[in-house]
Amino acid sequence: MLDGLTLDQMRVLIAVAETGSFRAAAKRLGRVQSAISHAIGNLETELGICLFDRSGHRPTLTVEGQTLLADARAVLLKTDALRARARGMEQGVELELRIVVDTLFPLPEIGAALLAMRNAFPTVSVNLSVLPLGGPVSALDQKKCDLAITVGEEFRNPHIEAEAVGTTAMIAVVAATHPLARTIRGDTLLPKTALAEHLQIVIEDPTPLSDGTDIGVLSPGTWRVGSLDVKHSLILSGLGWGRMPFWRISQDLEDGRLIRVPATSFGKDGETLLHCYLLHRTDQTMGPAARLLRREILARTQSNL
Repeated sequence: MLDGLTLDQMRVLIAVAETGSFRAAAKRLGRVQSAISHAIGNLETELGICLFDRSGHRPTLTVEGQTLLADARAVLLKTDALRARARGMEQGVELELRIVVDTLFPLPEIGAALLAMRNAFPTVSVNLSVLPLGGPVSALDQKKCDLAITVGEEFRNPHIEAEAVGTTAMIAVVAATHPLARTIRGDTLLPKTALAEHLQIVIEDPTPLSDGTDIGVLSPGTWRVGSLDVKHSLILSGLGWGRMPFWRISQDLEDGRLIRVPATSFGKDGETLLHCYLLHRTDQTMGPAARLLRREILARTQSNL
């Protein structure tokens, strides 16, 4: 019989599995260790199976425990979404809307949507941040923002819903004064080895989400910077090459300050098309202002899909 199965027991199961010990789970949940052990024992009795192997120094999930852990996570995701929807039915207009946008996404698209939102909800204040790589997803995962926009496919989270909001063209470029520029001739494509001889300017991830993974890095020699503006300035100065969003460097290309690097690793003419996504948590219902902003962003970006 599973009538005695509780959501709290599922939360305890997940906490122990994620933290690796009963003590760490107790600390996360703000309980004493004996309460955690008691909850897991009752859950095992209720289910009629052993969830953890306790023979070692730390408890490890059994095969049955691993299977039911996935089910418990799915149940809690649905439950949290139900609670959030119910709370949203009685909520009024937000006092503040927190938004984190990927540094590669064109801010004018956001500005127009924010203007429409402000006209409808003039009392709502906005906290807007621009972060690279894993920044938007991490902020939303940690509930530090209400909406986020990310560029690329690298970062995904089961608690986060993603809606496509157009594309951003990333182009490998170098200053016209850089030695690499002199090797570019007509339609000749440059292999990875040709780029590896020169310094590459890349943006550093402020989060641990991309630890151990270099996204779009080809040169063994790199300088890492904290913002798109700094990267842009260093490339323009002739220090090295790098990839930039087309919307940010279109005038530089037209005026001849920057030239395309036709790298075979990045597609035709060194260009790669990245998809952009509007993000919100599945366990939090958006308020009226957030819902309007979402609609405005989607409406303004559908033509780019």
